[in-house]
Amino acid sequence: MNNYYDYAASTPVSQQVLDAMKPWENEKFANASSTHQAGRASAQAIQQARECIAEKIGARPSEIVFTSGASEANNLALKGLAFKHLDSKGHIITSEIEHKCILNACAFLESIGFEVTYLAPDKNGHVSPSSLAAEVRSNTILISIHHVNNELGTIQPIQEFGAIAFEHNIPFHTDAAQSFCKCDINVDDMDIDMLSLSGHKIYGPKGIGALYIRDARDSELVPLIHGGGQEAGLRGGTSPTPLIVGLAAAVQFYPIKSDPIEEQFLNVIAKFDFTRNGGMSVVPSTWNVTFQTDEEVKRFMSDYPWLISQGSACNALSNVASHVLTAIGMSEYIARRTYRISLPPYQLCDR
Repeated sequence: MNNYYDYAASTPVSQQVLDAMKPWENEKFANASSTHQAGRASAQAIQQARECIAEKIGARPSEIVFTSGASEANNLALKGLAFKHLDSKGHIITSEIEHKCILNACAFLESIGFEVTYLAPDKNGHVSPSSLAAEVRSNTILISIHHVNNELGTIQPIQEFGAIAFEHNIPFHTDAAQSFCKCDINVDDMDIDMLSLSGHKIYGPKGIGALYIRDARDSELVPLIHGGGQEAGLRGGTSPTPLIVGLAAAVQFYPIKSDPIEEQFLNVIAKFDFTRNGGMSVVPSTWNVTFQTDEEVKRFMSDYPWLISQGSACNALSNVASHVLTAIGMSEYIARRTYRISLPPYQLCDR
């Protein structure tokens, strides 16, 4: 689609990923839990994928748990840890501008007795480490703050968040769906205990993601899906070998250079009167722009009928302004002149 500029919502599956997946769809289709030779071949392919993904973030292969995507991974991180504390409950810290799956999971946990603090961002969508430190309590059981905001493209200082969590012996989780492969991540250097990622944000297939869990085999997370012991007993269900292989191929072949479409976009957007939101620390492929007038919006839309978003895809069917934009102080009127234009993503740091 030549007019598609909504890559933060979903990317196409690359040809390399399709090629990697195909044999596991219709030739090598055995269940990876089977003990015969074909089953062992599937299991080996999954192990190689686990190694590829672990290496990308400085983890051990045994610490990668495959899920259906980042939303499930986020739910496993938050609920799986919270369910350990059902008797005593406890306190969770997150931010006002997390993905809806985090906010809805937190709302659920509040409804059963947990306390949740929602940190407010500044006008650029940055959450400050000092605001996090000020909210830590003796009964804080988890800190969960995303790495890159899905609407603004703002990069959060997660290494500083991780250091605060480490200092207080509190598990730190980050939703890295919008940063995995784009940004340099090392879970040890950043003191990350759990990290969620998704395939369809990085030219991989939909329906596959992963949760990194530090020392997963010794983890006390409560599974959300009980099954036959797959994924170290933390996520039951038949392993989707083609999707897992596709996720690893997406990591292996992730582009390290910008797409020519970026230069084309820069030439176009310069013709309009707008403000780019998110401050200076943003991923270059995500542009959150506020047009100065309604006339500028109309001119942009008529001259360039691009497929873009107002807010995230999760908010697209709602008539209310994005919670991210209202959290950074935008009125509903200004928010309705604001659009997310997301270009084909690429790697910012070549590790």
